[in-house]
Amino acid sequence: MAEGTAHGPEGGTDHGPRRAPGRDARVILGNVPGSFARSVLAERHPALIRQVRGAFPYGPRRHQALDALLEANNNGVIEPLAPSEPGHEQWSVWGRELFGRSWFDAPFLWAESYFYRRLLGAVGYFGTGPWQGVDPFAPFKQAELRGTAVDEELRALDALADVPADERATALLRASVWGNRADLGFRVTEGAAAPGAAADDLVADDSAQLWRLLAAKTGSTVAVVADNAGRELIPDLILIDHLLLHRHAERIVLHVKPYPYYVSDAMTADVVECLRRLVAAPGEAGRAGSRLWDAMATGRLEVRAHPFFCAPLPYEEMPRDLRAEFAAATLTILKGDLNYRRLVGDRMWAGTTSFADRTAYFPGAVAALRTLKSDVMVGLEQETLDALERSGAAWRTSGTHALIQVRG
Repeated sequence: MAEGTAHGPEGGTDHGPRRAPGRDARVILGNVPGSFARSVLAERHPALIRQVRGAFPYGPRRHQALDALLEANNNGVIEPLAPSEPGHEQWSVWGRELFGRSWFDAPFLWAESYFYRRLLGAVGYFGTGPWQGVDPFAPFKQAELRGTAVDEELRALDALADVPADERATALLRASVWGNRADLGFRVTEGAAAPGAAADDLVADDSAQLWRLLAAKTGSTVAVVADNAGRELIPDLILIDHLLLHRHAERIVLHVKPYPYYVSDAMTADVVECLRRLVAAPGEAGRAGSRLWDAMATGRLEVRAHPFFCAPLPYEEMPRDLRAEFAAATLTILKGDLNYRRLVGDRMWAGTTSFADRTAYFPGAVAALRTLKSDVMVGLEQETLDALERSGAAWRTSGTHALIQVRG
């Protein structure tokens, strides 16, 4: 884990959430009837508590804690962590204006993050007992990783073996973007993963600019901030292998979560499981897995787990040490919906708000690869936005559309 210089024990800055000047888009809350945010708090979170409760043979103490969290989520108010809980001091700062409010009246990003922190506390993840360090989402991740869908996706790599490098690069980039549909948290209430989607379902596509930034350079480092484990992390790793193999990067730093978060978010253990899955596969997938395993051994691929990735804060408030890492990278690739919300701000921006303006603070070139599963959206052309709005579909939240946005 990276050493912090300006953050607390869970990776935040040493002050409360700031309000940057000039923001006129409202913060997304969970108290708007019929909104996506409200459905997450009112439907997805209770469903997740029930799933976690049924996935392990927890004893009475854990069941009581989960029941209390469910009651607080549905009918209660936000309460601070107990003084004995890890991160109590930091969360007391982050939540000082929110404790005592309904979960639905807190900023959506904060409420989601704190819910997962409280869920981990309820199952004893941070305690000293037998459940310490036991990932409550591991059964869901493992079932997905061992599923037949992954077998089919790995076999599909063989068909790319003889495809020209530029076409293969495009295919692997798209696979990484659309792999985000495998988000387990999304499927708790949405059912099966979104159906297959075509290139036309990219609402923004800056892939040409991305490849220009990734032109072969001596000593270049690319940072990849992962989102989900399992079926999303597999294509991310395959893309990383392609970048290393074809010298788009001399070195890649893969940033993951330091502890379980948002159901399926990737930790170091999930990276290891995916690498083992790849190494054991036949054909192109196995060869890619072996190269990645070797890249870990030689330092060309490094995994890091900075505590800030589990903080309820936007990237504008990242600590100095993480800012320095991103500043030194040729490009930082942020995967997934949560990273996008933290990158541009979890607010109801006008869809045509400039992506470059919203990310101007970011220390270096940045790319967002995202399947759309929340309301936040910037950087669209007016014509594209109008067509999407006319469609009548829930295009912002259904996982049927995606984007590749880049600011060099």
